[in-house]
Amino acid sequence: MAGCAIEPSRVQHGKPAARRGRLARHAQGAAWLVRAWLTLGLVWLAFAAVEARAAYKVDIQASPRAVRKLLEEHLDIARFAKRDDVSDDQFDFLVTATPQQVRDLTATAGYFSPVVRTDVRTVDGKKRVTVSVDPGPQTTISSVTLSFNGPVLTEDPAQENATRFAFSLHEGDPFSQGGWDDAKSAALRALQARRYVAAKITQSQARIDPRTHEAKLSVTFDSGPTFTMGKLEVVGTERYPAKIVDNVNPISVGAIYDVQRVAELQRQLQNTPYYASVAIDVGNDPAKPLETPVRVKVSEYPYNSIRGGVGYATDTGPQVQGNYSYLNTFGAAYPFTVGGRIDQIEQFGQIQLSMPPGERAWTNSVLASYGTTNVSDTRIYSIRAGVQTTRTSQYLDYGYSLFYYDDRLDQNAVGPITAHALVPAWTWTRRNTDDPLFPRSGNLLHVEAGFAVKGALADQTFGRLYARAQQYFPVGKSDLVLIRAEFGGVFTSGSSSGIPASLLFRAGGSNSVRGYSYEGIGNNVDGSVLPTKYLITASSEYQHWFTHDWGGAVFFDIGTATDTWGEKVFYPGVGFGARWRSPVGPVNVDLAYGIRNKDIRPYLTLGIAF
Repeated sequence: MAGCAIEPSRVQHGKPAARRGRLARHAQGAAWLVRAWLTLGLVWLAFAAVEARAAYKVDIQASPRAVRKLLEEHLDIARFAKRDDVSDDQFDFLVTATPQQVRDLTATAGYFSPVVRTDVRTVDGKKRVTVSVDPGPQTTISSVTLSFNGPVLTEDPAQENATRFAFSLHEGDPFSQGGWDDAKSAALRALQARRYVAAKITQSQARIDPRTHEAKLSVTFDSGPTFTMGKLEVVGTERYPAKIVDNVNPISVGAIYDVQRVAELQRQLQNTPYYASVAIDVGNDPAKPLETPVRVKVSEYPYNSIRGGVGYATDTGPQVQGNYSYLNTFGAAYPFTVGGRIDQIEQFGQIQLSMPPGERAWTNSVLASYGTTNVSDTRIYSIRAGVQTTRTSQYLDYGYSLFYYDDRLDQNAVGPITAHALVPAWTWTRRNTDDPLFPRSGNLLHVEAGFAVKGALADQTFGRLYARAQQYFPVGKSDLVLIRAEFGGVFTSGSSSGIPASLLFRAGGSNSVRGYSYEGIGNNVDGSVLPTKYLITASSEYQHWFTHDWGGAVFFDIGTATDTWGEKVFYPGVGFGARWRSPVGPVNVDLAYGIRNKDIRPYLTLGIAF
């Protein structure tokens, strides 16, 4: 450290005041210089002290990669390497403890005979630790024995089989502590999922032979008695009638306990507009298995709520939407809702008054809406009003409606065309997937059917059918194939001019045929793409997931929309994209090439189609 010494000023008494001033200024400057040097010295000492205690460097050499990552994350000498307060004694202790810690950690991954070498050197004044690990052969499972006690042996062999199937370890699989714990937990949950909510593991053992590197696993389950469901005990219903909970409840008193029924009850309650959160607890006292209580705790929404949001989609551009709800109209928990959405293509508004869910969760409502669309030089103005009754369950949605449509279509070729129709309709949706948000297997189906009769508030007699399906096929551990198909048809003996335009079809866009503009496939007349009587689209997509959250996809789409099936023209498109499992749902970013129009288009979508 550099420094300097300042001698005290020799001030001679009796000298002029100017000289004394100069001497005073010199003394002040000297004092400032002392403080500056002292400050720099302290800073230098602090950095030197940090460097003296600086984080040593650790290099872990191990194969396979999973073992190296395990040691890097959990080995103490690696975890403390970033700290600057490790003393020499603590460092020596960490080095000494490293071989045993390596043995303990690798044992959790099924490596019970590792060879560990620890080398400590000082390079350029800094300690470097090299931990070399040869984990040896990984232990494999030589036998799995699952035993059962209790009524499951005679009452429900299928539940025993489901438990065995849920146990994920098999002969020949590598053994690890995490896999062993996960397999036991999954099997126990499967046994508890139906009838035996109080089931437990009474014995489990993993016998490891370090010489043969084999593991023999055994687990004994006790099913306990069969549980049946009792009455609901509801807590938290202050604003809205407790009868709402009973009306949407799919569980009957005395029914055999089933975790899927409990999950369905929770979904049914959360599908209503009244409850912000729902928690359900089922009693599991094996001494009282019959009509065990089902405790439901709800947190209610306030009467008034205002919601809004902004977004963006490549098909429709930026959008703004808002919604106002009042949930206690007439003082009888009738939800009244006013909502709207505006984007570059469509402007839509709706007003709706509903009744509380009735028996079996059927909900009646009356509504009216007004919407305009302006796409492909075609403008559609549509008024819709009517009544409907709907029912939503865990896997199936039903709907019956009676709507009156009053539409106007503007195009380039001729003047405005109007059409009216009173349409009774039926809708049905089925969800049968392994995951509602990020499905890998299963399917989604949606069907609509309706009709109109000329003279009965309709300009033309017609029948309308629309169907959409998505099928997911898992490939390996993470990849999947997605197949999508869509069909729509309006069947009438006349032309489409007497049918409301909002009931006809066009194709193209991110959820239709990629590579073409949104609703840009239809009947092209003088530059206006008019909606048509028939629609068919199909898509195949392969998704490869590099990590749990990020993947890529390649796809092929094809489809057409036409008024005359014999004159149909198919529009194919190909492309690739990125997939992200975001916290709010799947996000897809695609780049597609329309083969017929030789055009490249990007697409950004959020969520699945159902």
